[in-house]
Amino acid sequence: MKKGIIIAIISFIFLNFSHIEVKAEAPPEDYGAKGALQDTSISLKEALTYAIEDEYLAQARYDAIMKEFGEIRPFSQIKIAEQRHITALLPLFTRYNISVPENNASQYTTTPKTLKEAFEAGVQGEIDNIAMYQKLADLPDLPEDVRTVMVRLGDASKNHLAAFKKGLSQYQ
Repeated sequence: MKKGIIIAIISFIFLNFSHIEVKAEAPPEDYGAKGALQDTSISLKEALTYAIEDEYLAQARYDAIMKEFGEIRPFSQIKIAEQRHITALLPLFTRYNISVPENNASQYTTTPKTLKEAFEAGVQGEIDNIAMYQKLADLPDLPEDVRTVMVRLGDASKNHLAAFKKGLSQYQ
């Protein structure tokens, strides 16, 4: 009897709530690459914050994709690269006595419905990321060590973009 009730309750929950999709909220206007690309006056603190937020966002995006579609390339490889990007940024926060922002990017990430959409999201994310790093590297008062990291990370993102474009090409 108890087993039947438990099965009935689980079935009720599954049938009535399995269709509910948790919606991610849109990132704030001043978050990550989108924030950097619209900002007209960027301080060192803001430059580092935009950069790490965008890396957090990329990792969260790839986590969501891999949770849905499995540990597939190039998402699994690029997620590891995004961690290297974060690792390259962290010493700059320390050196310039800037607090590292909390990683809350997963709340801004939705899961694509198809692999094609996943590759499209990867392409657009890297396009925005490259544009952000170019803008940040060109800031006039940026310390040279920060500029070097921004250039290096932007260059690495060009490789990510190529990998996503290659993956997307199979759906064209």
